[in-house]
Amino acid sequence: MTNKYQSLLVDGRAVEFRAIPGDLNLPVLVLLHEGLGCVSLWRDFPDQLSEATDHPIFVYSRFGYGGSAPAPLPWPTDYMQREGIEVLPKLLSAAGIEDCVLVGHSDGASIALANAGAVQDERVRGLILMAPHVFAEECGLNSIQEIRHQYAAGLRERLAKYHGDNVDYAFRGWSESWTSPAFGAWNLESLLPAIDVPVLQIQGVDDQYGTLAQLRAIAAGVSGSCQTEVLEHCRHAPQFEQTERTLSLMADFLDAHDL
Repeated sequence: MTNKYQSLLVDGRAVEFRAIPGDLNLPVLVLLHEGLGCVSLWRDFPDQLSEATDHPIFVYSRFGYGGSAPAPLPWPTDYMQREGIEVLPKLLSAAGIEDCVLVGHSDGASIALANAGAVQDERVRGLILMAPHVFAEECGLNSIQEIRHQYAAGLRERLAKYHGDNVDYAFRGWSESWTSPAFGAWNLESLLPAIDVPVLQIQGVDDQYGTLAQLRAIAAGVSGSCQTEVLEHCRHAPQFEQTERTLSLMADFLDAHDL
């Protein structure tokens, strides 16, 4: 895979990123990808979000994904907390981001919650969460087990187009952590009360990785305002399955909270 994006260093390791300019008076929207995502797999959603909001956009691939540095296996079951608490603050500093809203999808949404709940970084002014999870559910674990069977049957080759030499780190790190016996105890709910920035959470009613219990737990747990939106005819990826509605909700949320 040829890296067509820019790169910066975090702890001496390369992080692939893409930056889209916008109004410098507005917070940067930092996009945090899902468990098998990367910069490329956001497709043109960052461009659409930029056009809908005029905010600067920063998208990056975590270690072990896309064109970023590898992430040795096995990954610990708290890899999302570590990303949000240890890596993300350093990445914001390396990128020179002083004012932002975290926009996370799936694992990325959980990473955003971990950051806001444990770090309480003054640079982070709000959270936009798509298909977030704060605890493991049987439906999600079953979906991941199903994907593991698909990996050897052709999925690996398709993912390698985006992850290159990182493909096994990305897939095995994510899937083996989620399906390990220890992951049943994974839970972020204790971090939620410390979150006092505005939150928008969006989930498809047919999400195959989590039920609406995730949204209820987040809404009940955070200390600040929390807007919850459930989208019909939508599974795990609101940004692709209900793009116009998702963009509209995000733009309205940012305007409503003067972000």
